[in-house]
Amino acid sequence: MKSLERITVDPAVMGGKACIRGMRVTVGMVVGLLAAGRSHAEILSAYPYLEREDIDQSLAYAAWRLEERELPLSAS
Repeated sequence: MKSLERITVDPAVMGGKACIRGMRVTVGMVVGLLAAGRSHAEILSAYPYLEREDIDQSLAYAAWRLEERELPLSAS
């Protein structure tokens, strides 16, 4: 998997949600805009401080998280 250096997680920013480059823009917001049918161009126009690579890495991060498996800790 390629590096996701643009995705940051900091408990002091947006409650520790995955964000874009430490800004108060979450990966979830970007993915939600794409899911709602917004194009890359529309997102970049609405949020001029974002870059195309931010959107691409948001999608890559979301896909990576969906592939993770959480297993319960044993009670022993």
